[in-house]
Amino acid sequence: MYTLFDSFFAPPTIVVVSEERLKAAELKAKEKQLLEIKVRIEQLQEFQTKLEAEVKSLTPAPDDKKRALNEVVSDV
Repeated sequence: MYTLFDSFFAPPTIVVVSEERLKAAELKAKEKQLLEIKVRIEQLQEFQTKLEAEVKSLTPAPDDKKRALNEVVSDV
């Protein structure tokens, strides 16, 4: 019968891997990380472009600023 404590007292599993396979696995993992970073950078650049466009559209033109100031002054 299997109990909860069997996993604590079971002998450890040892896996022997050649150095070439280890280096290949490390290389594959680093390449995957690099690809994920590149994808994330592209996403952030797209988001930056969208935000810059929004800020530009929300920023009043210099004439609009003068007009807004004149309206505020005339209201007082």
